[in-house]
Amino acid sequence: MKIALVNRSDSTGGAAVVTYRLMQALRAEGVDARMLVLEKLTDDPNVISCSRPLIDRYNFLSERWNIFLRNGFSRANLFKVDIANHGRNIARHRWIREADVVMLNWVNQGFLSLKSVDKLCNLGKPVVWTMHDMWPCTGVCHHAMQCDGYKHACRGCQYLDSIKVDLSTAVQAQKNKLYTLHPDIQFVAVSNWLAGCCRESRLLRKMPVTVIPNVMDAGRFNWERRHGGSLGIADDKKVMVMGAARLDDSIKGFDLLIDATRCLRQSHPNVASRLHLVLFGNIRDRSLLDQLSIDHTHVGAVKGIEALVNLYTQADIVLSTSRFETLPGTLIEGMACGCIPVSFGAGGQRDIIDHLSTGYIAPEVEPESIAEGIAWAVGAAIDRKMLHDTAARKFDAPVVARQYIRLCEQLLGTH
Repeated sequence: MKIALVNRSDSTGGAAVVTYRLMQALRAEGVDARMLVLEKLTDDPNVISCSRPLIDRYNFLSERWNIFLRNGFSRANLFKVDIANHGRNIARHRWIREADVVMLNWVNQGFLSLKSVDKLCNLGKPVVWTMHDMWPCTGVCHHAMQCDGYKHACRGCQYLDSIKVDLSTAVQAQKNKLYTLHPDIQFVAVSNWLAGCCRESRLLRKMPVTVIPNVMDAGRFNWERRHGGSLGIADDKKVMVMGAARLDDSIKGFDLLIDATRCLRQSHPNVASRLHLVLFGNIRDRSLLDQLSIDHTHVGAVKGIEALVNLYTQADIVLSTSRFETLPGTLIEGMACGCIPVSFGAGGQRDIIDHLSTGYIAPEVEPESIAEGIAWAVGAAIDRKMLHDTAARKFDAPVVARQYIRLCEQLLGTH
């Protein structure tokens, strides 16, 4: 079986990382899987870039300009929406022509347009579209937050300022036309929460949707706790780690983290004094770090599984304060290294955490609620190997790859 995985990059962004891992997992199972990208940063010969810099730059800037123009010349939320009106035609690419199945992943920001997807569907091959966020089932946004417009008709989008031309309505109609023409596009949601959003959405409620999680190579994640490591934190401290590509992205809830540490200091002073928070990832406003009410260390961006494992194995708890997450990878990685996951439940966290057994799901997206979860985790005695084994059973590479293989075999049998 030959599978072509399509993603904008092979390593930039969460979708790129898990798509690359999936390609490797499929190849380990004997599948001729290859990855087609615009941005290639690895030296893997099974990844090829179809980039044509001038054309790609034109597509990217044209789409952003259209959003900027139709959004009342506001730069606010410029990268929280995509309209897919410009993109590359990759239907003639050799890897696409040779593939038995085409797997779309994160293809936004000028890589593929909706017309590009239409051309791929017209090849007569099974098309699998793995959803790493909500964009395929909304008008233009990647995360609808509290908005339920995608369930009916997208209009008056929270991310857009212009009311003269509602891009969310127009793009939702274009997606509806695409899906009507190609009702056999197989969508894969990476969590049950995301699949639930699809079933409620106007666009995907009648489309085939299955749930397959993201890949984690469990064998590369050690669960044994290490003391006296590179962080230099005292052995009597409970270490809690939290990370994101950009920590102060509003969806990551850094404001909730700040308030949660204040709640801990006020309501659980003994817990607060025992904790040391380790943060990884970029942050634009470094003054936010000074507002944390517990001891903390910011280590900056971390790249590579080995560096991540080095952090997680020096920690006891892995935390996410994100307002919404499709399937938070840091919780899975931390859990695979024996850390107790603590998070809100607004997303795919319930696919990872069994509340009060393998972690804590805060019932409300409030700082007091997550603070209680942190206090619980500090006192919890949960076997680290059990946490690792639980994550492996759900997300290990062979487990996930075989689910995709079975899906592709079913689709090929119907074509």
